[in-house]
Amino acid sequence: MIALARPRGTRFALGVLLGALAAGSGVALLSVAAWLIARAAEHPPITALSVAVVATRALGVSRGVTRYLERLVTHDAAFRTLADVRVRVYERLARTEPVRRFRSGDLVSRLVSDTDATQDLLVRGLTPPLVAVVTGGATVVFCTVLLVPGGLLLGLGLVLAGLAVPLVAAALGRGPGRRQAAARGELSTALVDTLYGAPDLVAYGAMDRAVRRVTDADAELTRIARRDAALLGFGAGATALITGLTVWGTLLLGVAAVEGESLSAISLAVLVLTALAAFEVVAPLPAVAARLGAIRAGGERLFDVLDTPPSIAPPRGAADSDGPDGSGGPGGEPAEGEAGAGADTDTALASGADTGLRVRSLRVRYAPHEPWALDGVDIDVPAGRTVAVVGPSGAGKSTLAAVLLRFRDPDAGTVELGGADITAHPADAVRAVVTGVPQDPHIFASTVRENLRLAAPGADDDRLWAALERARLADEVRAMPQGLSTEVGSHGLRLSGGMRQRLALARALLAAPRVLVLDEPTAHLDPDTRDAVVADLLAAAEGYSTLLITHDMAGLDRVDDIYVVSEGRVVQHGTHEELAAQQDGWYAAALKV
Repeated sequence: MIALARPRGTRFALGVLLGALAAGSGVALLSVAAWLIARAAEHPPITALSVAVVATRALGVSRGVTRYLERLVTHDAAFRTLADVRVRVYERLARTEPVRRFRSGDLVSRLVSDTDATQDLLVRGLTPPLVAVVTGGATVVFCTVLLVPGGLLLGLGLVLAGLAVPLVAAALGRGPGRRQAAARGELSTALVDTLYGAPDLVAYGAMDRAVRRVTDADAELTRIARRDAALLGFGAGATALITGLTVWGTLLLGVAAVEGESLSAISLAVLVLTALAAFEVVAPLPAVAARLGAIRAGGERLFDVLDTPPSIAPPRGAADSDGPDGSGGPGGEPAEGEAGAGADTDTALASGADTGLRVRSLRVRYAPHEPWALDGVDIDVPAGRTVAVVGPSGAGKSTLAAVLLRFRDPDAGTVELGGADITAHPADAVRAVVTGVPQDPHIFASTVRENLRLAAPGADDDRLWAALERARLADEVRAMPQGLSTEVGSHGLRLSGGMRQRLALARALLAAPRVLVLDEPTAHLDPDTRDAVVADLLAAAEGYSTLLITHDMAGLDRVDDIYVVSEGRVVQHGTHEELAAQQDGWYAAALKV
């Protein structure tokens, strides 16, 4: 995490210098004030005090100015570093793999609270300890010059308050810090699940259990927060105790030195008040140390996202140019090889010459020791034809869709689009040619217009209506109170299941693809709606190279070719009539159900 701040190391160094000047001004201010008060008690000429009076005023001003500049510089550097971290996290999430591997509420907690841990480390965990070392060391040297035993005692006290107490606080806070990060993620997850699942929870009488889960998570987080507060209290109390003992010890040593005439009374006042001021430098350190466990746990959760291995490798020629975050070149820009590959893909795939799909010996599995989700699949989708892939649940159909849409890389075999291997080109360039309707299309809590414009931000209303007409949704949208400006609600809850599928199809059509992949488009629909949606989808997809992935048998008499997949293998292939005639096959048996 500290390495993330390396590009702004100069600014942080300047912040440490300004912090040391501010802390040094504070210590010097009390030292000069002690000398001024003690010397004034001797009733000297006013001219003998003028320099100290001016110095007191100057130190008071410099303390405030340098403290302000230190906060300005360090916070600016920390916030800019934090912005860089967030950009890296968002760039990583844009590659979809982390989004699919973490629970939504927990992911929100990682994005917000755990990312903010970087700020706590940079603002509170770096500058104060370094300032304490510089200023505390200088103060000990000064006090040692006045009185060697007093300086040594002050050094011991500063080491105890600024190192021993923080180490104990850090050790005690390590476990609660880890539990706090996990509890925060659990609370976020419980809240999100309860809010978004409220209709189903109420319908099945499970709302009380869900609310109890939120309450328990909140109680656990509160308990950990109390433990954290106790640690902060321990740090403050221990520091105050060590400060008092050290000041008393310095005072006793100084009094003995005054009696022995090895130290003047004025120097005694300066020594004692300087020792007292020195502990202000180390006072923040125990609180920082107690937070280190939470900061470390937050950093580990943050890097769990950043270090999630990609499901798709960079295209050939770009692998060696990737930045440290896997996002191409520095700052998340596409690497040179990737940009070139993207240009080649646009030329090879978007030219419209031949955008048929050709899958050969495709093998995919999700872990080295797991069975193959796809095991040697061969499929052809000729340009402009509609091909269906059917089979029971768990046959590997959705894995095939994930490969075609570049959410996963093949472990073996090839997928060619227009004669070009899709793994040799950037994922976004392939998705510009291949798009589709997923099993559960996400409808954003916005208007119909804005949901459509995700695929074509510059599309005017005429183009949007044309896409809705083709998706057989225009009449329903016209009947809505505000037409294209109608709010569809969170996750499109104001739309029926069939309307959500048609809206997702209209959005896909606006992207002007050459290949459509329809992954289980009739999932969760009733039979009547399912038949209508299939008919509309196939009609809208006419003229595209279309791959329909489904376990439903509705509308398959309208496709050109059918592949039956079971346990990751193609077990039947032919037209609807040919497969229906094979009475001993899966397809004919499924038609009878």
